[in-house]
Amino acid sequence: MSLRKDLALVASLIPDGSRVLDLGCGSGNLLSHLMREQRCRGTGVEIDPDKVLAAIRLGVPVIELDINRELDEFTGDSYDVVVLSRTLQTVRYPDRVLRHMARIADRLIVSVPNFGWYPHRLRMLRGRLPMGKDLPYSWYDSPNVRYTTLYDLQVLFDEVGLEVERTIPLGAAGDPVKVSPKLANLLASTGVYVLRPARA
Repeated sequence: MSLRKDLALVASLIPDGSRVLDLGCGSGNLLSHLMREQRCRGTGVEIDPDKVLAAIRLGVPVIELDINRELDEFTGDSYDVVVLSRTLQTVRYPDRVLRHMARIADRLIVSVPNFGWYPHRLRMLRGRLPMGKDLPYSWYDSPNVRYTTLYDLQVLFDEVGLEVERTIPLGAAGDPVKVSPKLANLLASTGVYVLRPARA
């Protein structure tokens, strides 16, 4: 089974043999790949019962819990890497989730759709809310409860004490695009971040 381009990129950022916690793991495709191809050990966290079953069918160890309220179930430094892929915009308390992630592991990988991408801005100018490949939901049935730009994400990372080791802006097709950080906020449909807790 081949991974989506953004998930393949996330996998490439994870060292072989890592202990990985995948928050909002969906059907478990990323963890299945990491376990099979990169000798990683991992745990998925998912709240959707159908996706939990799909992950179990792939042989992925998965826990059904709410990442908004139950991340204190994980002890500090219990994983090498925590992944939050296309999920931060769906959580009620993004700052709390990021702080828990920093407590659980020293390496965090976060990917988020960019609501500041220029096609979304143009759609807003026409009086419509953003929709597209990365945001395939109508406003009334969307799981997204937070709408952020890449610039706003950087502000949030600073506020919760996270250092950005690497930022990878992605274009509409899911491939990395080479643009300056300022232009990424306009030209990237998604941002992928490698983070670590800020050092005192």
